[in-house]
Amino acid sequence: MRNVISASLLFLSQQALADTHYQLDITQGAHHLGDVKVSFDKTGQSYIDAKFPAWRTGRYNILDLANGVRYFEAKDENGDALKWQKIDKSTWRVFLDEPTKVTLNYQVYANELGLRARHIDDTHAFIDASGFFMYSEATRNDPVTVQLNVPKSWRSVSGMETGKNKHQFVAPNFDVLVDSPIETGINEFHTFTVDNRDYELVIWGEGNYDSKKMVADLTTLVKTGNVIWDDYPYERYVFMVHATSGARGATEHLNSTIIQRQRDKFAKREDYLGFIATAAHEFIHTWNVKAYRPAGMVPYDYIEPNYTRLLWLAEGSTSYLEDHLLLRAGLMTKKEFFKDLAKRINRHLLTPGRDTQSVAQTSFDAWINQGGDHGKNYSTNIYSEGSLLSMVLDLKLLNDSNTQVSYRDVHRALYNNHKLPQGFNEQDVLSILQDVSGQDYSQWWAQNVDAPMQVDFDALLNLVGLERVYPDDAKAIASLDANTSLDKGLLKLDHVRRGGASWQAGLTAGDVIVALDGRRISTDLATSLGQYKAGDEVTVSYFRRDRLQTATLLLGEQFDKDAKVQPVAAPTDEQKAMFKAWVGVDLID
Repeated sequence: MRNVISASLLFLSQQALADTHYQLDITQGAHHLGDVKVSFDKTGQSYIDAKFPAWRTGRYNILDLANGVRYFEAKDENGDALKWQKIDKSTWRVFLDEPTKVTLNYQVYANELGLRARHIDDTHAFIDASGFFMYSEATRNDPVTVQLNVPKSWRSVSGMETGKNKHQFVAPNFDVLVDSPIETGINEFHTFTVDNRDYELVIWGEGNYDSKKMVADLTTLVKTGNVIWDDYPYERYVFMVHATSGARGATEHLNSTIIQRQRDKFAKREDYLGFIATAAHEFIHTWNVKAYRPAGMVPYDYIEPNYTRLLWLAEGSTSYLEDHLLLRAGLMTKKEFFKDLAKRINRHLLTPGRDTQSVAQTSFDAWINQGGDHGKNYSTNIYSEGSLLSMVLDLKLLNDSNTQVSYRDVHRALYNNHKLPQGFNEQDVLSILQDVSGQDYSQWWAQNVDAPMQVDFDALLNLVGLERVYPDDAKAIASLDANTSLDKGLLKLDHVRRGGASWQAGLTAGDVIVALDGRRISTDLATSLGQYKAGDEVTVSYFRRDRLQTATLLLGEQFDKDAKVQPVAAPTDEQKAMFKAWVGVDLID
């Protein structure tokens, strides 16, 4: 894929013009407004359907991005108005009486920073093509140019090749454009080179970050690609960072990523580890998703959902592998690795939905799955559940092969044999598993992928000389088996764990608890529960729909500190070897 894209971009950089032209003028940044001009080459069709993407790559939700479009108009090559009709929520049909070039003009409202689709203000613009630019299926594969007309003091950066000026970019087709966001504005900019590949770091926004440390650690991180894959699918890569006042998250792209963090969430070690882990996650996506991905996601539709039962492998496996690269690179300590592993396991065990929805089902339903109370009780998550399943598969491969085969071999084979545009399906993965291990994994797949996985974490961790235990000073305490938050000074149930104490008593999310056994409950729930022990019967007074009600509840049990993962007291040589083969470092220093 790298050679094809590089050759196309080189060809484009030598061209005078491309076939489809996009222009974005930013003159009302404070009002989050941009004026877009789209020019399609001459066509003899009776009409052109100009489509505005309904979702963007890397986020599997329908966003209906056409909702920001106003003042649409269409003109022919002479500047005369063309008739048009909007035929669905995302499509403008432009009628043509004779062959002509077509120019579209419209305004876009760009104030969805957290969606990482579009944002304009008086200091910058983040431009994901899916949030700004209409396309036509008839010209989707044609070369494109993007011209930005922005304040003179702004700097524009993208994974695309630069065109005739510093605010112009070129791409071989719309799919590359939509997977190559642009950050333009007042920003901090750094470049570095590793193994003859060029890297850029652009940071918008003020924050408590140390950009020199970011460059140093990213330099270390990008050297780890060969831990899994045989080569790199790019020659240039751009890290974009937003230090913001609320938006957070990240999205992978063809040869770049956008990472958003709260501006004060960089300096503390825990916060910085979150940043570099996110960078590792998106870096891995350069292979897993951008170089190879499930066939159901090839090509991207942009209007309708792309369905696949393998999204857990695309996203969850990426979450799993990020800590491995960080640990091998020395960017994460073993103690931090164990802490994150314990967090993932603890979260899984507190999610009743793990018994209801398999990773294959949650992959297919990612477009409609919800979080919140019902989601935790009846669903799983492609990231967290997919990450744990990847660990289960990795350790099974290592154990079955006496440490000779790992999950890395599976991803190496996917990259070598299933590069885009072909994609891969479930049978392809099963064939790879058999090829690398010499064993049939179809039964394991049926029990753990197609059905909710059942994991004995004690046995699993023991393979690599680890154990999951509670701290010595942890104490068993009474529990409502529910998550709470303060709402106007009152204790509200946010999540009632299915099958737990509150669930059995008939309480539900949204109920506001005011008393236990007639005594006003403290805003610090632990204080009020401190006088009870697990199994005690209590009378709960609560408001539901503003009406005071009571229920009898048998208190559950939990520990006041989370379980942790640590090495066993005396690991065997076999356990040490398994651990080293698993993560690439020694279990005992």
